[in-house]
Amino acid sequence: MFPTRQLLGRSVWKGPNIVPLPLPKQMPPPPGTPAIKTQARAATILPNFVGLRFAVHNGKIYQEIQITEDMVGRKLGEFVPTRKRFTYKQSKNK
Repeated sequence: MFPTRQLLGRSVWKGPNIVPLPLPKQMPPPPGTPAIKTQARAATILPNFVGLRFAVHNGKIYQEIQITEDMVGRKLGEFVPTRKRFTYKQSKNK
């Protein structure tokens, strides 16, 4: 079996879910380059994304993430939570 087919975990006849993103021509981009803004949370992280910065939309704002080798094969949306943490508010009168 091909390693990319196993890595992306999707049926063979459909192929991987790859969203076309505007990638810089030179790899890696020079420091100070702005992050690539995207709303494509379902985009699969490919090996050529390693070292790039993405600003992924969480429904309210764009949150920046730096792509590492451990993230390859997963989705961009997995690393940007869409909900805030739940906390109980303590009253000051007690």
